[in-house]
Amino acid sequence: MAMWVAHLFSMRAAHIAFPSQRAKLAPVMRKLRQGLVPVALIALGFAPHSQAHSMPSAGMGGASVVEPARPAEVARDGISLDEAVKRAEAQYHARVVRTDVQDEDGRTVYVLKLLSEDGRVITVRIDAATGRMR
Repeated sequence: MAMWVAHLFSMRAAHIAFPSQRAKLAPVMRKLRQGLVPVALIALGFAPHSQAHSMPSAGMGGASVVEPARPAEVARDGISLDEAVKRAEAQYHARVVRTDVQDEDGRTVYVLKLLSEDGRVITVRIDAATGRMR
């Protein structure tokens, strides 16, 4: 905006200094304004649209927004790996140090290795479909 104002003042000074050039520049400037104003208005019209697409927003029409889950949180059949870890740590009062996902007879099973405070290693198998520990 400031540049446009400075340009207008410099053009006014040019008109005062060189009145003969004013007649030559007037049609050129008119065509330039006629071309730039619509382009500038169109660009300004798309600015909110492009900004809206770059920002996260709530779903339209009351639809809930489903954010993509992290790979560790993806539920396989019933419970997620994160939920299985939480349940095992709570039940055995130990820290999970290793996880593995296995397929046993077509069923997904989480195999968790826990380390207790006294140094014991506990292996827990959790059925992903039912959440049952073995």
